[in-house]
Amino acid sequence: MNIGFIGLGHLGKAVATRLIECDHSLVVYNRTPAKAEGLKAEVVTSAAAVLSKTEIIFLCLFDSEAVREVLTGTSSLLSADLTGKIVIDLTTNHYSDVPAFHDMCRSAGGDYLEAPVLGSVVPASQGKLTVLVSGRKIAYDRVQEILRNIGSNIFYLQEPALATKMKLINNLVLGTFMATLAEATALGENAGISKGDILEILSVGGGSSLVLNAKKTKLLEEDFSTHFSCALIAKDLHCLLDLANSLHKPLFTGAITKQLYSRTFEEDIAQEDFSAIYKIFKK
Repeated sequence: MNIGFIGLGHLGKAVATRLIECDHSLVVYNRTPAKAEGLKAEVVTSAAAVLSKTEIIFLCLFDSEAVREVLTGTSSLLSADLTGKIVIDLTTNHYSDVPAFHDMCRSAGGDYLEAPVLGSVVPASQGKLTVLVSGRKIAYDRVQEILRNIGSNIFYLQEPALATKMKLINNLVLGTFMATLAEATALGENAGISKGDILEILSVGGGSSLVLNAKKTKLLEEDFSTHFSCALIAKDLHCLLDLANSLHKPLFTGAITKQLYSRTFEEDIAQEDFSAIYKIFKK
């Protein structure tokens, strides 16, 4: 099937590559064309050009501002005919922006599915993401088999914004757990225990988790090449704080963890993998 794909960052390129490996033909657009290098896909020069050649278009962008630009900016998706087409947005948006994205696409004759994912580059390349989906059931049914190419777990939460809210809640656990693992590792080293021993014991003790399994090697080797950046988790935790505030609920661990990840900008490590928060504790 011909599929459109807009946004070829670390996650986007991994998902696009996976779709190609599943025998889909891709038409791709990225503001920086060089990011499409190595993809066996047709590269076009605008979002509207992607839409003109495909029926289903994936977005995988940094934030709601980027999504809004692709939907409504110059040579955007909504500047073309969206009738009968489906936009699948893998972006983790601000939950308050998502209902408008649904409405914009429906008003233009198409459908919008918010579909934020749990997992980053490695599970994306293996088709083992978890995909959270909100939007019209008729649209979800049309694309479910395509989503199974990238996700081993798919959860359909029909009401607009629920999938996005759940992704933010998941990232409360992801961010706080990563910060705790990083702090525990640095503290253990300061106490005179080898990093290898610390991580091995945590992996069969209180730290046993998907997070430690995924980031154990990065902590051990201090290779913080980016799969999911500190900047992205900071952005998501900011959205989460807004969600908690809208519900008149305090957010204790989430607020502290957000401040820790905000510190990565000062330390000039915000674009590194979110496990690089270890550097803050190691000092």
